[in-house]
Amino acid sequence: MKLTFNERSPVIQPWKVRAHRVIHSPDELLAIRPAFRRSLCRELDVAALSGRICPVVFDDGTAGIFVLSDYCHDDQTLALLDLLQTRGFRLNEPSLFVLSPTMMIAIDRMAAAVSMPGVVGLRSSVSEQSALSAAFSDLVSWGLTHGASDIHLNVQRARLDSAVYFTIAGRYVCPECYRQIPTATLLEMLAVAWMSVHGGNGAVFDPMIEQQGRLSLRINDRQVMLRWASLATDAGPSVCLRVLVSEQDRLTPDLVALGYLPSQVQALHRARAQEGGAVILAGVVGSGKSTTIATLMREIPSDRKVITLEDPAEYLIPNALQNTICRTLDEKDAASFDTKLKTIKRSAMNDLLIGEIRDAAGGRAFMDLAGCGVNLYTTVHAGSALLVVDRLASSFIGVARDLLSTPGILKLLVYQCLIARLCQHCAQDVRQVIEAGHWVCVNGIVRDLAWFNQWLKTIETLLGVCAEGLRFRRETGCEYCQSAPVSSLNGTHGRTVVAEMIEPIAEPLFLDGLKRHDGLGLYEWFHSRPRSHFADPAMHGKTAMQCAIYKMSQGLIDPRQVESKFGSFALITQGNRPRV
Repeated sequence: MKLTFNERSPVIQPWKVRAHRVIHSPDELLAIRPAFRRSLCRELDVAALSGRICPVVFDDGTAGIFVLSDYCHDDQTLALLDLLQTRGFRLNEPSLFVLSPTMMIAIDRMAAAVSMPGVVGLRSSVSEQSALSAAFSDLVSWGLTHGASDIHLNVQRARLDSAVYFTIAGRYVCPECYRQIPTATLLEMLAVAWMSVHGGNGAVFDPMIEQQGRLSLRINDRQVMLRWASLATDAGPSVCLRVLVSEQDRLTPDLVALGYLPSQVQALHRARAQEGGAVILAGVVGSGKSTTIATLMREIPSDRKVITLEDPAEYLIPNALQNTICRTLDEKDAASFDTKLKTIKRSAMNDLLIGEIRDAAGGRAFMDLAGCGVNLYTTVHAGSALLVVDRLASSFIGVARDLLSTPGILKLLVYQCLIARLCQHCAQDVRQVIEAGHWVCVNGIVRDLAWFNQWLKTIETLLGVCAEGLRFRRETGCEYCQSAPVSSLNGTHGRTVVAEMIEPIAEPLFLDGLKRHDGLGLYEWFHSRPRSHFADPAMHGKTAMQCAIYKMSQGLIDPRQVESKFGSFALITQGNRPRV
């Protein structure tokens, strides 16, 4: 392991205690006074340090060093400070400025960026490619640190600067440090990153076409899989990186910790104990389906043989033989998937997880396995429990509707979504909101207290939920929940599951409507099932919206989050049923 100068030398050097300043954004860099003028890398012949350490000169003639945080107190930085003084430069105070990798790459261009960026080719310099790779890894590391599920690199080719967004706790946010990245730099970063993509279409990154693939990185001792999907928009390529962290060193939380209520946990356990048939978890992208199904399966008794087919295996299931299938994006993919399944069928397993059914290959596997006595677990993308069957029977997946309507094939259909959970240390009650005299509705509009009181009256009248039990997000947060990079997360602490379920074996009307392809009749049945009061913890017959209302009544989630996810509370009446 490389030792820094400080670790090798017992002598305390003056530079070790030299003040340094952390620069968080391009705007902050431009606001430095005296202003940054140019790089001294070529003049001092230190181009080999490009992307890590960069000596610079300011408008008043003083000099300093732009440096990555890992090299702020490195012996190379000390040597550069000595070299600057030897060359007759007067050091600025502070003389060290800590920048992000992306900003380091852009330093040489900032003074001369006068033309609009076009299609940028890959740099030939090995050191600059290394710097771009480091900047890309730093970007991914930021996302991991802040719990991002997706990273969105949105290139604006007609502008000098572009931005990177992150999906964090279900919110699409752009931190200040990634709001202004030179467009040319971002394009070059993507070109370098694409060189490590597997299963992608195209040898090089092409901003003019859609490209997909997978990229594996080692970030802070964690193995990360990024699923790359680029969209060629009018403004430029938009690359979405789905973050898939292999958590093979830890277990998922239990079902209760995820947010499932006691009656829902009982339904999941009943389905797991029943022989044969399928348990299907549905939801949108990033709704926690994989986490829930891994949690459910890890409690399967040890006297059963459990096999999983995942893309990739994300969570540890101790009693399972886990398999990662890196499916490619060409037509040969289906054949390789079918071959793997044939082998597994001869493995005498009791329980099988197919990570996701998303195409005809997955549909064929479902039809082959669901009726052969194996306990099958899988996930699909669907907008409600009722729409799971339509998704499976679609022309894209192709599962026969007659098979799905056969008793015993479907054991349990679950739809879940995630809603931000209030920080219980600083959540406000009605009295505190009134005292503050400030209220912002779900649409982001500032409302007066008269409007707020009328809104509370609507909740009490339509839902029968006492306003005194409601809690609301404190926008400033507190010491337990403040998130400096993403202020919109202040006042929240993680997310909680809200779910709805259909147990077909106990719902003969569901199977009958499914066989007759009676979508309207199934919708009427789904929303007219017997159910308890909104504030009752029993969830049988309740939709995900009504599950959310229960948690709202307990002060766990902000009412505005419920409206944001499901629509106005005025929809929840017997005459106006909520949307599916």
